[in-house]
Amino acid sequence: MSYFGFLVVFLLPPIVILTALDFFDHRRKRALPSEFIVNRPWKVILLMVVVAVLYTTPWDNYLVATKVWWYDPGLVTGIVIGWVPVEEYTFFILQTIFTGLITFTLARYLPSPKTHYSSNNSMRWILALGLLPLWILSILAITAGWGAVAYLAILLVWAIPPVALQLAFGADILWYFRRLVLFAILAPTIYLSFADSLAISSGTWTINPEKSLMIFIGSLPIEEFIFFMTTNTLIVLGITLASSKIGRLRLKKILTSFRTARKSDIETCSTS
Repeated sequence: MSYFGFLVVFLLPPIVILTALDFFDHRRKRALPSEFIVNRPWKVILLMVVVAVLYTTPWDNYLVATKVWWYDPGLVTGIVIGWVPVEEYTFFILQTIFTGLITFTLARYLPSPKTHYSSNNSMRWILALGLLPLWILSILAITAGWGAVAYLAILLVWAIPPVALQLAFGADILWYFRRLVLFAILAPTIYLSFADSLAISSGTWTINPEKSLMIFIGSLPIEEFIFFMTTNTLIVLGITLASSKIGRLRLKKILTSFRTARKSDIETCSTS
């Protein structure tokens, strides 16, 4: 199976179906819940695409450059940017669109939260800082040269900072939307893990056994499952926080406080 063949078979059809469903839902006036501030999802999804490409590109290039995984040269076009084939960049984009569409579709169909939202700063910082020991341990694993955990450690070093940032900003908001967040992460993770296992079996790409724990879910290396879980988590958390009224209001307050503090500092400097 060629890499573009994988994308055409496993990602384009569900994206087309979900896009059509969004179109028909819009015509039938099936809107997002009142807790969401966006009327159409595409602006938020495109923002996530830009963030995903910018943040993932150097990390994935490092994985290929250090032989954590590789692709079959005969199954790609041969157009390479850095160390990574153009198909991989296309996958970043399509996965973000796919998971974004799933998130907004579930938001339209799942019942709205029945409880009232209540701010919880303790939850935000406890969960965010709770990831710090795992992040430090992952860094130590890389620097110590623990080959078998290389892929997992590199993955966690890359994924934990933005997840921690999202939790610090809005873990309480995400808990309020926990049903949406849970299903929106699990659905594309399970689907993409299944598709990935077929691609690995057909030799489209290969995970280096020397840098893997060699623990499998079926025929899928556990690192690949964790990869899809973490990337979909980043997308879903980002979309939920960026789309919710609560998240927008919190961001506005933070920016207002920052501008006020900056203005105060400038005035202080001027008077002194």
